Amino acid sequence: MAQQLQRKNQTLHCSASLHSNATLPRKDELPVHGVSEKVIGVLGGGQLGRMLCQAASKLAIKIAILDPLVNCPASSLAYYHMVGNFDDSTTVQKFAKRCDVLTVEIEHVDVATLEILEQQGIDCQPRASTIRIIQDKYLQKVHFSQHGIPLPEFMQIDDLEGAKKAGDLFGYPLMIKSRRLAYDGRGNAVAKSAEELSSAIFALGGFERGLYVEKWAPFVKELSVVIARCRDNSMSCYPVVETIHKENICHIVKAPASVSWEIKNLATDVAYKAVSSLEGAGIFAVELFLTEDGQILLNEVAPRPHNSGHHTIESCKTSQFEQHLRAVLGLPLGDPSMITPAVIMYNILGEEEGEPGFIANQLMQRALSISGAFVHWYNKPEMRKQRKMGHITIVGRSMSAVENLLSLTLDEASEKPAVEPRVGIIMGSDSDFPVMRDAAKVLDTFGVPYEIKIVSAHRTPHWMFSYASSAQERGIQIIIAGAGGAAHLPGMVASLTPLPVIGVPVRASTLDGIDSLLSIVQMPRGVPVATVAINNATNAGLLVVRMLGVADVDLLSRMSQFQEDTKKNVLSKAEKLEKDGWDLH
Repeated sequence: MAQQLQRKNQTLHCSASLHSNATLPRKDELPVHGVSEKVIGVLGGGQLGRMLCQAASKLAIKIAILDPLVNCPASSLAYYHMVGNFDDSTTVQKFAKRCDVLTVEIEHVDVATLEILEQQGIDCQPRASTIRIIQDKYLQKVHFSQHGIPLPEFMQIDDLEGAKKAGDLFGYPLMIKSRRLAYDGRGNAVAKSAEELSSAIFALGGFERGLYVEKWAPFVKELSVVIARCRDNSMSCYPVVETIHKENICHIVKAPASVSWEIKNLATDVAYKAVSSLEGAGIFAVELFLTEDGQILLNEVAPRPHNSGHHTIESCKTSQFEQHLRAVLGLPLGDPSMITPAVIMYNILGEEEGEPGFIANQLMQRALSISGAFVHWYNKPEMRKQRKMGHITIVGRSMSAVENLLSLTLDEASEKPAVEPRVGIIMGSDSDFPVMRDAAKVLDTFGVPYEIKIVSAHRTPHWMFSYASSAQERGIQIIIAGAGGAAHLPGMVASLTPLPVIGVPVRASTLDGIDSLLSIVQMPRGVPVATVAINNATNAGLLVVRMLGVADVDLLSRMSQFQEDTKKNVLSKAEKLEKDGWDLH
Protein backbone atom coordinates (compact mmCIF):
# COMPACT_ATOMS: atom_id res chain seq x y z
CA MET A 1 0.00 0.00 0.00
CA ALA A 2 2.87 2.36 0.81
CA GLN A 3 4.33 1.63 -2.64
CA GLN A 4 0.97 2.36 -4.26
CA LEU A 5 0.78 5.70 -2.44
CA GLN A 6 4.31 6.53 -3.51
CA ARG A 7 3.50 5.79 -7.16
CA LYS A 8 0.29 7.84 -6.87
CA ASN A 9 2.20 10.77 -5.40
CA GLN A 10 4.71 10.64 -8.23
CA THR A 11 1.95 11.01 -10.80
CA LEU A 12 0.41 13.94 -8.95
CA HIS A 13 3.47 15.99 -8.07
CA CYS A 14 6.00 16.70 -10.80
CA SER A 15 9.08 18.90 -10.58
CA ALA A 16 10.89 20.84 -13.30
CA SER A 17 14.08 19.44 -14.79
CA LEU A 18 17.34 20.66 -13.25
CA HIS A 19 18.72 21.08 -16.74
CA SER A 20 15.96 23.30 -18.11
CA ASN A 21 16.97 26.37 -20.08
CA ALA A 22 17.13 29.56 -18.00
CA THR A 23 14.82 31.45 -20.35
CA LEU A 24 11.36 32.88 -19.88
CA PRO A 25 8.57 30.49 -20.96
CA ARG A 26 6.76 31.18 -24.19
CA LYS A 27 3.33 32.80 -23.89
CA ASP A 28 1.58 29.54 -24.65
CA GLU A 29 3.54 27.88 -21.81
CA LEU A 30 2.46 30.27 -19.07
CA PRO A 31 0.52 28.50 -16.30
CA VAL A 32 -3.26 28.74 -16.50
CA HIS A 33 -4.70 30.06 -13.26
CA GLY A 34 -8.04 28.58 -12.24
CA VAL A 35 -10.37 29.47 -9.38
CA SER A 36 -7.76 28.52 -6.79
CA GLU A 37 -4.42 26.74 -6.82
CA LYS A 38 -4.64 25.87 -3.14
CA VAL A 39 -5.03 22.28 -1.98
CA ILE A 40 -7.81 21.82 0.59
CA GLY A 41 -7.10 19.06 3.08
CA VAL A 42 -10.16 17.34 4.56
CA LEU A 43 -9.98 15.30 7.75
CA GLY A 44 -12.34 12.45 6.93
CA GLY A 45 -13.35 10.82 3.66
CA GLY A 46 -16.96 9.76 4.24
CA GLN A 47 -20.03 10.84 2.30
CA LEU A 48 -19.49 14.50 3.18
CA GLY A 49 -15.93 14.32 1.87
CA ARG A 50 -17.23 12.61 -1.26
CA MET A 51 -19.76 15.37 -1.96
CA LEU A 52 -17.10 18.02 -1.25
CA CYS A 53 -14.97 16.36 -3.93
CA GLN A 54 -17.90 16.36 -6.35
CA ALA A 55 -18.46 20.07 -5.78
CA ALA A 56 -14.72 20.76 -6.10
CA SER A 57 -14.53 19.03 -9.47
CA LYS A 58 -16.74 21.73 -11.06
CA LEU A 59 -14.21 24.39 -10.09
CA ALA A 60 -11.12 22.18 -10.50
CA ILE A 61 -10.27 22.70 -6.83
CA LYS A 62 -7.90 20.08 -5.43
CA ILE A 63 -9.17 18.08 -2.43
CA ALA A 64 -6.85 15.90 -0.35
CA ILE A 65 -8.41 13.59 2.22
CA LEU A 66 -7.15 11.80 5.31
CA ASP A 67 -9.14 8.68 6.14
CA PRO A 68 -8.21 5.26 7.55
CA LEU A 69 -10.20 3.33 4.92
CA VAL A 70 -8.43 2.67 1.63
CA ASN A 71 -11.79 2.54 -0.17
CA CYS A 72 -13.63 5.25 1.75
CA PRO A 73 -16.44 7.07 -0.16
CA ALA A 74 -14.26 10.07 -1.10
CA SER A 75 -11.19 8.07 -2.13
CA SER A 76 -12.00 7.60 -5.81
CA LEU A 77 -12.81 11.30 -6.27
CA ALA A 78 -10.06 12.98 -4.26
CA TYR A 79 -6.95 14.59 -5.73
CA TYR A 80 -4.94 12.79 -3.07
CA HIS A 81 -5.83 10.27 -0.36
CA MET A 82 -3.57 9.66 2.61
CA VAL A 83 -4.57 6.49 4.42
CA GLY A 84 -4.42 7.12 8.14
CA ASN A 85 -6.40 8.06 11.22
CA PHE A 86 -7.56 11.67 11.47
CA ASP A 87 -7.33 11.48 15.27
CA ASP A 88 -3.64 10.49 15.19
CA SER A 89 -1.43 13.53 15.83
CA THR A 90 1.62 12.45 13.83
CA THR A 91 -0.46 11.45 10.81
CA VAL A 92 -2.50 14.67 10.86
CA GLN A 93 0.63 16.82 11.07
CA LYS A 94 2.21 14.95 8.16
CA PHE A 95 -1.00 15.33 6.12
CA ALA A 96 -1.32 19.04 6.92
CA LYS A 97 2.10 19.76 5.39
CA ARG A 98 0.73 18.72 2.00
CA CYS A 99 -2.24 21.10 2.18
CA ASP A 100 -2.77 24.83 1.98
CA VAL A 101 -6.02 24.85 3.99
CA LEU A 102 -7.19 22.25 6.49
CA THR A 103 -10.88 21.59 7.14
CA VAL A 104 -13.07 18.79 8.51
CA GLU A 105 -15.98 16.65 7.43
CA ILE A 106 -16.30 15.26 10.94
CA GLU A 107 -15.69 17.17 14.17
CA HIS A 108 -14.36 14.18 16.14
CA VAL A 109 -10.71 14.84 15.37
CA ASP A 110 -7.61 15.49 17.50
CA VAL A 111 -8.22 19.15 18.35
CA ALA A 112 -4.96 19.45 20.30
CA THR A 113 -3.10 18.71 17.08
CA LEU A 114 -5.10 21.37 15.24
CA GLU A 115 -4.06 23.88 17.89
CA ILE A 116 -0.40 22.92 17.40
CA LEU A 117 -0.77 23.25 13.62
CA GLU A 118 -2.32 26.70 13.98
CA GLN A 119 0.65 27.77 16.13
CA GLN A 120 2.90 26.56 13.30
CA GLY A 121 1.01 28.75 10.83
CA ILE A 122 -1.20 26.07 9.27
CA ASP A 123 -4.50 27.51 8.02
CA CYS A 124 -7.32 25.58 9.77
CA GLN A 125 -10.93 26.40 8.88
CA PRO A 126 -13.01 26.49 10.99
CA ARG A 127 -10.61 27.31 13.81
CA ALA A 128 -9.45 24.74 16.35
CA SER A 129 -11.21 26.70 19.10
CA THR A 130 -14.53 26.07 17.34
CA ILE A 131 -13.87 22.34 16.96
CA ARG A 132 -12.96 22.11 20.66
CA ILE A 133 -16.25 23.75 21.66
CA ILE A 134 -18.41 21.71 19.30
CA GLN A 135 -16.96 18.24 19.87
CA ASP A 136 -17.88 18.36 23.57
CA LYS A 137 -21.64 18.85 23.67
CA TYR A 138 -21.65 19.99 27.27
CA LEU A 139 -19.01 22.66 26.59
CA GLN A 140 -21.03 23.59 23.53
CA LYS A 141 -24.08 24.23 25.72
CA VAL A 142 -22.03 26.24 28.18
CA HIS A 143 -20.56 28.34 25.37
CA PHE A 144 -23.90 29.17 23.76
CA SER A 145 -25.57 29.89 27.09
CA GLN A 146 -22.79 32.41 27.82
CA HIS A 147 -23.63 34.12 24.52
CA GLY A 148 -27.33 34.44 25.30
CA ILE A 149 -28.52 31.75 22.87
CA PRO A 150 -31.86 30.19 23.95
CA LEU A 151 -31.33 26.56 25.00
CA PRO A 152 -33.11 23.79 26.88
CA GLU A 153 -31.98 23.79 30.51
CA PHE A 154 -29.01 21.46 31.10
CA MET A 155 -26.55 20.29 33.75
CA GLN A 156 -23.58 17.98 34.04
CA ILE A 157 -23.99 14.69 35.94
CA ASP A 158 -21.18 12.64 37.46
CA ASP A 159 -23.08 9.90 39.27
CA LEU A 160 -26.52 8.36 39.68
CA GLU A 161 -27.35 10.66 42.57
CA GLY A 162 -26.64 13.63 40.34
CA ALA A 163 -28.89 12.15 37.65
CA LYS A 164 -31.73 11.76 40.17
CA LYS A 165 -31.33 15.38 41.28
CA ALA A 166 -31.53 16.44 37.63
CA GLY A 167 -34.71 14.40 37.27
CA ASP A 168 -36.22 16.08 40.34
CA LEU A 169 -35.25 19.49 38.95
CA PHE A 170 -36.22 19.07 35.27
CA GLY A 171 -38.88 16.39 35.52
CA TYR A 172 -39.45 13.46 33.15
CA PRO A 173 -38.94 12.46 30.43
CA LEU A 174 -35.29 13.41 30.85
CA MET A 175 -32.78 13.53 27.98
CA ILE A 176 -29.37 12.08 28.84
CA LYS A 177 -26.50 12.69 26.43
CA SER A 178 -22.87 11.73 25.99
CA ARG A 179 -20.54 14.71 25.94
CA ARG A 180 -18.38 13.36 23.12
CA LEU A 181 -18.58 11.12 20.02
CA ALA A 182 -22.34 11.49 19.77
CA TYR A 183 -23.92 11.68 16.31
CA ASP A 184 -26.40 9.86 14.02
CA GLY A 185 -28.50 8.58 16.91
CA ARG A 186 -25.57 7.51 19.07
CA GLY A 187 -25.01 9.13 22.43
CA ASN A 188 -28.63 9.95 23.36
CA ALA A 189 -30.94 8.15 25.77
CA VAL A 190 -34.31 9.07 27.27
CA ALA A 191 -35.31 8.20 30.84
CA LYS A 192 -39.09 8.35 31.22
CA SER A 193 -38.88 7.94 34.99
CA ALA A 194 -36.35 7.76 37.82
CA GLU A 195 -36.47 3.97 37.55
CA GLU A 196 -35.13 4.15 33.98
CA LEU A 197 -32.11 6.30 34.82
CA SER A 198 -29.72 3.40 35.47
CA SER A 199 -30.57 1.59 32.23
CA ALA A 200 -30.29 4.80 30.18
CA ILE A 201 -26.89 5.61 31.71
CA PHE A 202 -25.70 2.04 31.11
CA ALA A 203 -26.79 2.25 27.46
CA LEU A 204 -24.55 5.30 27.05
CA GLY A 205 -21.51 3.54 28.48
CA GLY A 206 -21.62 4.86 32.02
CA PHE A 207 -20.38 8.02 33.68
CA GLU A 208 -16.76 7.46 32.65
CA ARG A 209 -17.87 8.42 29.09
CA GLY A 210 -18.86 11.86 30.37
CA LEU A 211 -22.59 12.60 30.54
CA TYR A 212 -24.92 15.53 30.96
CA VAL A 213 -28.70 15.96 30.97
CA GLU A 214 -31.12 18.29 29.25
CA LYS A 215 -34.61 19.24 30.25
CA TRP A 216 -37.03 17.71 27.78
CA ALA A 217 -37.97 20.25 25.11
CA PRO A 218 -41.70 19.92 24.22
CA PHE A 219 -41.03 20.63 20.55
CA VAL A 220 -43.57 20.47 17.76
CA LYS A 221 -40.98 20.55 14.98
CA GLU A 222 -37.24 20.18 14.58
CA LEU A 223 -35.73 22.83 12.32
CA SER A 224 -32.29 23.42 10.86
CA VAL A 225 -30.53 26.45 9.44
CA VAL A 226 -27.37 26.06 7.36
CA ILE A 227 -25.13 29.14 7.37
CA ALA A 228 -21.94 29.84 5.44
CA ARG A 229 -19.34 32.05 7.06
CA CYS A 230 -16.47 33.47 5.00
CA ARG A 231 -13.00 34.49 6.13
CA ASP A 232 -14.07 38.14 6.36
CA ASN A 233 -16.88 37.05 8.76
CA SER A 234 -19.59 37.75 6.16
CA MET A 235 -22.39 35.19 6.38
CA SER A 236 -24.96 33.76 3.99
CA CYS A 237 -28.00 31.82 5.18
CA TYR A 238 -29.91 28.99 3.51
CA PRO A 239 -33.71 28.70 3.90
CA VAL A 240 -34.99 27.18 7.14
CA VAL A 241 -35.78 23.47 6.77
CA GLU A 242 -37.71 20.93 8.81
CA THR A 243 -35.98 17.70 9.82
CA ILE A 244 -37.89 14.54 10.72
CA HIS A 245 -36.05 11.97 12.83
CA LYS A 246 -36.63 8.30 13.54
CA GLU A 247 -34.70 6.62 16.35
CA ASN A 248 -32.66 9.83 16.71
CA ILE A 249 -31.46 9.61 13.08
CA CYS A 250 -32.41 12.13 10.42
CA HIS A 251 -34.97 10.45 8.20
CA ILE A 252 -36.46 13.21 6.03
CA VAL A 253 -35.66 16.88 5.36
CA LYS A 254 -38.31 19.25 3.98
CA ALA A 255 -37.49 22.63 2.47
CA PRO A 256 -38.65 25.23 2.96
CA ALA A 257 -40.02 24.50 6.44
CA SER A 258 -43.77 24.89 6.77
CA VAL A 259 -43.68 27.52 9.51
CA SER A 260 -44.68 31.16 9.67
CA TRP A 261 -42.47 33.96 8.38
CA GLU A 262 -42.03 35.13 11.97
CA ILE A 263 -40.73 31.71 13.07
CA LYS A 264 -38.36 31.57 10.08
CA ASN A 265 -36.92 34.94 11.02
CA LEU A 266 -36.59 33.91 14.67
CA ALA A 267 -34.84 30.65 13.71
CA THR A 268 -32.47 32.47 11.37
CA ASP A 269 -31.69 35.06 14.03
CA VAL A 270 -30.79 32.38 16.60
CA ALA A 271 -28.63 30.60 14.02
CA TYR A 272 -26.80 33.81 13.09
CA LYS A 273 -26.05 34.58 16.74
CA ALA A 274 -24.78 31.05 17.37
CA VAL A 275 -22.43 31.01 14.37
CA SER A 276 -21.25 34.56 15.12
CA SER A 277 -19.99 33.35 18.51
CA LEU A 278 -17.65 30.83 16.85
CA GLU A 279 -14.39 31.31 14.95
CA GLY A 280 -13.39 30.36 11.43
CA ALA A 281 -14.85 29.91 7.98
CA GLY A 282 -17.00 27.20 6.45
CA ILE A 283 -20.49 25.76 6.61
CA PHE A 284 -22.27 25.56 9.97
CA ALA A 285 -25.53 23.71 10.53
CA VAL A 286 -27.64 24.91 13.45
CA GLU A 287 -30.22 22.41 14.69
CA LEU A 288 -33.21 23.92 16.49
CA PHE A 289 -36.37 23.03 18.37
CA LEU A 290 -39.67 24.82 17.73
CA THR A 291 -41.69 24.54 20.94
CA GLU A 292 -45.44 24.49 21.48
CA ASP A 293 -45.42 28.11 22.63
CA GLY A 294 -43.47 29.37 19.60
CA GLN A 295 -39.98 29.50 21.12
CA ILE A 296 -36.85 28.59 19.16
CA LEU A 297 -34.29 26.64 21.21
CA LEU A 298 -30.85 25.65 19.96
CA ASN A 299 -30.20 21.92 20.01
CA GLU A 300 -26.65 21.70 18.63
CA VAL A 301 -24.30 23.01 15.94
CA ALA A 302 -22.19 21.14 13.38
CA PRO A 303 -19.10 23.00 12.05
CA ARG A 304 -19.22 21.33 8.62
CA PRO A 305 -21.61 20.38 5.80
CA HIS A 306 -24.65 18.66 7.25
CA ASN A 307 -27.33 16.12 6.42
CA SER A 308 -29.99 18.84 6.57
CA GLY A 309 -28.22 20.62 3.71
CA HIS A 310 -27.87 17.75 1.21
CA HIS A 311 -30.97 18.97 -0.66
CA THR A 312 -29.07 22.13 -1.65
CA ILE A 313 -27.20 20.21 -4.36
CA GLU A 314 -30.35 20.20 -6.49
CA SER A 315 -32.59 22.78 -4.85
CA CYS A 316 -30.35 25.85 -4.39
CA LYS A 317 -28.25 28.07 -6.61
CA THR A 318 -25.16 27.14 -4.61
CA SER A 319 -24.89 23.83 -2.78
CA GLN A 320 -23.66 23.71 0.82
CA PHE A 321 -20.60 21.76 -0.40
CA GLU A 322 -19.51 24.34 -2.96
CA GLN A 323 -20.27 27.03 -0.39
CA HIS A 324 -17.99 25.37 2.14
CA LEU A 325 -15.15 25.35 -0.39
CA ARG A 326 -15.74 28.99 -1.25
CA ALA A 327 -15.80 29.95 2.42
CA VAL A 328 -12.59 28.20 3.50
CA LEU A 329 -10.72 29.53 0.44
CA GLY A 330 -11.98 33.08 0.93
CA LEU A 331 -13.81 33.12 -2.42
CA PRO A 332 -17.05 35.10 -2.81
CA LEU A 333 -19.97 33.24 -1.24
CA GLY A 334 -22.62 31.95 -3.64
CA ASP A 335 -26.35 32.62 -3.67
CA PRO A 336 -28.05 30.20 -1.22
CA SER A 337 -31.62 30.83 -2.42
CA MET A 338 -33.80 27.98 -3.66
CA ILE A 339 -34.44 27.42 -7.37
CA THR A 340 -37.43 25.14 -6.79
CA PRO A 341 -40.59 25.83 -4.76
CA ALA A 342 -40.29 22.64 -2.70
CA VAL A 343 -37.84 19.81 -2.05
CA ILE A 344 -37.73 16.71 0.12
CA MET A 345 -34.64 14.67 1.02
CA TYR A 346 -34.87 11.03 2.14
CA ASN A 347 -31.96 9.19 3.77
CA ILE A 348 -31.27 5.65 2.56
CA LEU A 349 -30.24 3.74 5.67
CA GLY A 350 -28.51 0.39 6.08
CA GLU A 351 -30.82 -2.60 6.14
CA GLU A 352 -31.32 -4.92 9.07
CA GLU A 353 -31.48 -8.26 7.31
CA GLY A 354 -31.46 -10.00 3.95
CA GLU A 355 -29.14 -9.38 1.02
CA PRO A 356 -27.17 -6.17 1.72
CA GLY A 357 -28.42 -3.31 -0.42
CA PHE A 358 -31.35 -5.19 -1.97
CA ILE A 359 -34.04 -2.87 -0.57
CA ALA A 360 -31.89 0.21 -1.24
CA ASN A 361 -31.38 -0.92 -4.84
CA GLN A 362 -35.14 -1.32 -5.37
CA LEU A 363 -35.70 2.10 -3.85
CA MET A 364 -33.16 3.77 -6.11
CA GLN A 365 -34.51 2.02 -9.21
CA ARG A 366 -37.96 3.47 -8.53
CA ALA A 367 -36.50 6.91 -7.85
CA LEU A 368 -34.59 6.91 -11.14
CA SER A 369 -37.88 6.54 -13.01
CA ILE A 370 -39.43 9.62 -11.37
CA SER A 371 -39.07 13.08 -12.86
CA GLY A 372 -37.54 15.47 -10.33
CA ALA A 373 -35.87 12.72 -8.27
CA PHE A 374 -32.08 12.60 -7.81
CA VAL A 375 -30.22 9.60 -6.40
CA HIS A 376 -26.97 9.80 -4.39
CA TRP A 377 -25.20 6.56 -3.43
CA TYR A 378 -22.17 6.98 -1.18
CA ASN A 379 -20.42 3.77 -2.21
CA LYS A 380 -19.54 2.77 1.34
CA PRO A 381 -17.67 -0.54 1.48
CA GLU A 382 -19.86 -1.99 4.23
CA MET A 383 -23.56 -1.78 5.04
CA ARG A 384 -24.63 -1.70 8.68
CA LYS A 385 -28.03 -1.26 10.28
CA GLN A 386 -29.12 2.41 10.31
CA ARG A 387 -25.93 3.53 8.59
CA LYS A 388 -26.39 6.35 6.07
CA MET A 389 -25.72 4.73 2.70
CA GLY A 390 -27.15 7.35 0.36
CA HIS A 391 -30.00 9.76 -0.12
CA ILE A 392 -32.74 10.70 -2.58
CA THR A 393 -33.74 14.29 -3.28
CA ILE A 394 -37.05 15.13 -4.96
CA VAL A 395 -37.86 18.63 -6.22
CA GLY A 396 -41.26 19.90 -7.30
CA ARG A 397 -43.85 22.68 -7.44
CA SER A 398 -45.21 22.10 -3.94
CA MET A 399 -44.56 20.09 -0.79
CA SER A 400 -47.69 18.07 -1.52
CA ALA A 401 -46.30 17.13 -4.93
CA VAL A 402 -42.87 16.01 -3.66
CA GLU A 403 -44.43 14.09 -0.76
CA ASN A 404 -46.62 12.19 -3.23
CA LEU A 405 -43.58 11.39 -5.36
CA LEU A 406 -41.68 10.20 -2.27
CA SER A 407 -44.60 7.87 -1.41
CA LEU A 408 -44.39 6.51 -4.94
CA THR A 409 -40.63 6.04 -4.56
CA LEU A 410 -41.09 4.21 -1.26
CA ASP A 411 -43.76 2.06 -2.91
CA GLU A 412 -46.29 3.31 -0.36
CA ALA A 413 -48.64 4.66 -3.05
CA SER A 414 -50.92 2.12 -4.72
CA GLU A 415 -50.82 4.02 -8.01
CA LYS A 416 -49.01 6.92 -9.62
CA PRO A 417 -50.42 10.20 -8.26
CA ALA A 418 -52.55 12.24 -10.64
CA VAL A 419 -51.23 15.47 -12.09
CA GLU A 420 -51.47 18.07 -9.36
CA PRO A 421 -53.72 21.04 -10.22
CA ARG A 422 -52.06 24.45 -10.39
CA VAL A 423 -55.30 26.43 -10.54
CA GLY A 424 -58.48 26.22 -8.51
CA ILE A 425 -61.72 27.25 -10.25
CA ILE A 426 -64.47 27.71 -7.68
CA MET A 427 -68.03 29.02 -7.80
CA GLY A 428 -70.89 29.44 -5.38
CA SER A 429 -73.42 27.40 -7.37
CA ASP A 430 -73.65 25.13 -10.39
CA SER A 431 -75.68 27.88 -12.05
CA ASP A 432 -72.36 29.75 -12.41
CA PHE A 433 -70.77 26.90 -14.36
CA PRO A 434 -71.85 28.01 -17.89
CA VAL A 435 -69.78 31.15 -17.30
CA MET A 436 -66.88 29.62 -15.37
CA ARG A 437 -66.25 26.76 -17.82
CA ASP A 438 -64.80 29.33 -20.24
CA ALA A 439 -61.84 29.70 -17.85
CA ALA A 440 -61.44 25.92 -17.86
CA LYS A 441 -61.42 25.86 -21.67
CA VAL A 442 -58.58 28.38 -21.74
CA LEU A 443 -56.54 26.38 -19.23
CA ASP A 444 -57.16 23.21 -21.27
CA THR A 445 -55.86 25.00 -24.36
CA PHE A 446 -52.63 25.93 -22.59
CA GLY A 447 -52.23 22.59 -20.80
CA VAL A 448 -52.55 24.02 -17.30
CA PRO A 449 -53.94 21.45 -14.82
CA TYR A 450 -56.86 22.70 -12.70
CA GLU A 451 -59.68 21.62 -10.42
CA ILE A 452 -63.31 22.78 -10.41
CA LYS A 453 -65.23 22.93 -7.12
CA ILE A 454 -68.51 24.36 -5.87
CA VAL A 455 -67.67 26.37 -2.75
CA SER A 456 -70.38 28.61 -1.33
CA ALA A 457 -69.39 31.46 0.99
CA HIS A 458 -72.92 31.52 2.45
CA ARG A 459 -74.18 27.92 2.36
CA THR A 460 -70.90 26.07 3.08
CA PRO A 461 -68.68 28.53 4.96
CA HIS A 462 -66.72 25.77 6.73
CA TRP A 463 -65.91 24.08 3.42
CA MET A 464 -64.88 27.46 1.98
CA PHE A 465 -62.54 28.01 4.95
CA SER A 466 -61.02 24.54 4.55
CA TYR A 467 -60.56 24.92 0.81
CA ALA A 468 -58.91 28.34 0.97
CA SER A 469 -56.68 27.45 3.93
CA SER A 470 -55.33 24.27 2.33
CA ALA A 471 -55.00 25.43 -1.28
CA GLN A 472 -51.35 26.46 -1.07
CA GLU A 473 -50.25 23.24 0.65
CA ARG A 474 -51.98 21.21 -2.07
CA GLY A 475 -50.00 22.97 -4.79
CA ILE A 476 -52.66 25.42 -5.99
CA GLN A 477 -50.96 28.61 -7.23
CA ILE A 478 -53.89 30.80 -8.32
CA ILE A 479 -57.63 30.72 -7.58
CA ILE A 480 -60.37 31.86 -9.96
CA ALA A 481 -63.55 32.51 -7.98
CA GLY A 482 -66.85 33.19 -9.72
CA ALA A 483 -69.84 34.68 -7.88
CA GLY A 484 -73.07 36.51 -8.58
CA GLY A 485 -75.26 38.78 -6.47
CA ALA A 486 -73.46 39.74 -3.24
CA ALA A 487 -70.35 37.98 -4.64
CA HIS A 488 -68.66 37.36 -1.26
CA LEU A 489 -66.75 34.25 -2.38
CA PRO A 490 -63.69 35.90 -4.05
CA GLY A 491 -63.09 38.31 -1.17
CA MET A 492 -63.61 35.76 1.58
CA VAL A 493 -61.25 33.29 -0.10
CA ALA A 494 -58.65 36.05 -0.61
CA SER A 495 -58.77 36.81 3.11
CA LEU A 496 -57.92 33.18 3.94
CA THR A 497 -55.04 32.45 1.54
CA PRO A 498 -51.83 34.20 0.48
CA LEU A 499 -52.46 33.03 -3.11
CA PRO A 500 -53.67 35.48 -5.77
CA VAL A 501 -57.45 35.39 -6.34
CA ILE A 502 -59.19 36.50 -9.52
CA GLY A 503 -62.87 37.26 -9.08
CA VAL A 504 -65.28 36.72 -11.99
CA PRO A 505 -68.54 38.70 -11.55
CA VAL A 506 -71.39 36.52 -12.80
CA ARG A 507 -74.52 38.14 -14.21
CA ALA A 508 -77.52 37.34 -12.03
CA SER A 509 -81.25 37.75 -12.71
CA THR A 510 -81.26 41.29 -11.33
CA LEU A 511 -78.93 44.32 -11.65
CA ASP A 512 -77.24 42.72 -14.69
CA GLY A 513 -74.10 41.68 -12.76
CA ILE A 514 -73.21 45.22 -11.71
CA ASP A 515 -73.83 44.26 -8.08
CA SER A 516 -71.38 41.34 -8.40
CA LEU A 517 -68.70 43.52 -9.98
CA LEU A 518 -68.98 46.21 -7.32
CA SER A 519 -68.90 43.65 -4.50
CA ILE A 520 -65.61 42.26 -5.81
CA VAL A 521 -63.84 45.57 -6.48
CA GLN A 522 -64.88 47.17 -3.19
CA MET A 523 -62.61 45.02 -1.04
CA PRO A 524 -60.93 46.75 1.93
CA ARG A 525 -57.22 47.60 1.83
CA GLY A 526 -55.06 44.61 2.62
CA VAL A 527 -57.32 42.03 0.92
CA PRO A 528 -56.67 42.39 -2.80
CA VAL A 529 -58.84 40.65 -5.41
CA ALA A 530 -58.24 40.99 -9.14
CA THR A 531 -61.27 41.02 -11.40
CA VAL A 532 -62.39 40.95 -15.03
CA ALA A 533 -65.47 42.07 -16.93
CA ILE A 534 -68.86 40.63 -16.07
CA ASN A 535 -69.15 36.99 -17.26
CA ASN A 536 -65.65 37.17 -18.79
CA ALA A 537 -64.12 34.00 -17.34
CA THR A 538 -62.11 33.69 -20.57
CA ASN A 539 -59.99 36.68 -19.56
CA ALA A 540 -59.60 35.23 -16.06
CA GLY A 541 -58.13 32.08 -17.61
CA LEU A 542 -55.81 34.09 -19.85
CA LEU A 543 -54.68 36.23 -16.91
CA VAL A 544 -53.83 33.05 -14.99
CA VAL A 545 -51.68 31.81 -17.88
CA ARG A 546 -49.80 35.12 -17.96
CA MET A 547 -49.23 35.06 -14.19
CA LEU A 548 -47.94 31.50 -14.25
CA GLY A 549 -45.84 32.34 -17.31
CA VAL A 550 -43.66 34.67 -15.24
CA ALA A 551 -41.90 31.55 -13.91
CA ASP A 552 -42.75 29.15 -16.74
CA VAL A 553 -40.91 29.72 -20.03
CA ASP A 554 -43.09 27.23 -21.90
CA LEU A 555 -46.33 28.95 -20.88
CA LEU A 556 -44.91 32.37 -21.69
CA SER A 557 -43.94 31.15 -25.15
CA ARG A 558 -47.39 29.68 -25.74
CA MET A 559 -49.00 32.94 -24.62
CA SER A 560 -46.85 34.84 -27.11
CA GLN A 561 -47.97 32.40 -29.82
CA PHE A 562 -51.61 32.91 -28.76
CA GLN A 563 -51.20 36.66 -29.17
CA GLU A 564 -49.59 36.18 -32.58
CA ASP A 565 -52.42 33.87 -33.67
CA THR A 566 -54.99 36.42 -32.46
CA LYS A 567 -53.21 39.13 -34.43
CA LYS A 568 -53.18 36.99 -37.58
CA ASN A 569 -56.88 36.21 -37.14
CA VAL A 570 -57.78 39.91 -36.91
CA LEU A 571 -55.59 40.80 -39.91
CA SER A 572 -57.20 37.98 -41.88
CA LYS A 573 -60.67 39.31 -41.17
CA ALA A 574 -59.56 42.84 -42.09
CA GLU A 575 -58.11 41.58 -45.35
CA LYS A 576 -61.29 39.67 -46.14
CA LEU A 577 -63.42 42.76 -45.42
CA GLU A 578 -61.25 44.91 -47.65
CA LYS A 579 -61.33 42.32 -50.42
CA ASP A 580 -64.99 41.26 -50.31
CA GLY A 581 -66.59 44.40 -48.88
CA TRP A 582 -69.33 44.55 -46.30
CA ASP A 583 -72.55 42.82 -47.23
CA LEU A 584 -75.31 44.89 -45.63
CA HIS A 585 -77.87 42.35 -46.75
